[in-house]
Amino acid sequence: MEIRQLEALVGIADHGTFSGAADALGTVQSNISNRIARLETELGSELVDRATGYITESGTIVLHRARRILSELNAIAADVSELKSDIRGDVNLGMIGTAGRWIVPLLIEAQRSSFAHIALRISEGTNSALEPRVVNGQLDLAVLAWPVLAPELLDSDLFSEDLVLIVARDHPLARRRSVTFATLAKHELLLPLAGTPLRREIDDAATAQGVTLRPLVELDGLRTIASLTFDGYGPSILPATMLSKHLRASFVAVHIDDIARRRVSLVSRRFGFPAAPVRAIHALLLDVVRTANAPGGVYIPS
Repeated sequence: MEIRQLEALVGIADHGTFSGAADALGTVQSNISNRIARLETELGSELVDRATGYITESGTIVLHRARRILSELNAIAADVSELKSDIRGDVNLGMIGTAGRWIVPLLIEAQRSSFAHIALRISEGTNSALEPRVVNGQLDLAVLAWPVLAPELLDSDLFSEDLVLIVARDHPLARRRSVTFATLAKHELLLPLAGTPLRREIDDAATAQGVTLRPLVELDGLRTIASLTFDGYGPSILPATMLSKHLRASFVAVHIDDIARRRVSLVSRRFGFPAAPVRAIHALLLDVVRTANAPGGVYIPS
């Protein structure tokens, strides 16, 4: 089994075709085909369905191991660079959109100052999209809403924020200092998709009050929900950070009684030793958020 064969399989999974993998790896399609064929012969199992280009069940098992192996190989050079006080390497970071809108600018500024030779790649998405990518090694770290479900992942608290009702200033609920779930049940709301972390928190709080909320529509994406609210489609329950300063002339955040603060976690794989660049960005993220929440730092609305 050769490293080039594992690279070929990962390339096909990431780019969808043999030709896409060849372009990414700087070779020709026939080389990719030969590498996969030799790997399949050695393992005695088809790894890529030639008719569809999809990775087979056996191929998926090999793919997960291959990503970890290649990640460890890439970490060798990065760890050696750490000894020279010049950390170099790539870090793939996942980020839920609600956190990314204020964390990413701060992180980029800090990273350029402290670790200029680290190449940072940031992917935005929901928990359901990002969690599997951390598990299979496509992402090194992720900032996700708590709870994190995959047992292969380790999470630590990054920050917490209030969940509020965001409504237009001309909405009847906008005049209230706070609302109960009994009041919210009388209105149709834009809500997160059932089963997502935020929706579970909302439903748990509502159920504790003996209330079932009425969704106008359910979506797996808080930024989309916020956009619909700001476009006038109706009120929503969102993290307080979604209401930017430039929107406060037209919208208000109303406190909701008896709902827990939303927790956001920094997530990594439970097993294996992260490369030096990953450890550096992990520590930098914690420091950036801690500084932002300190007195005199960047105000995170609550």
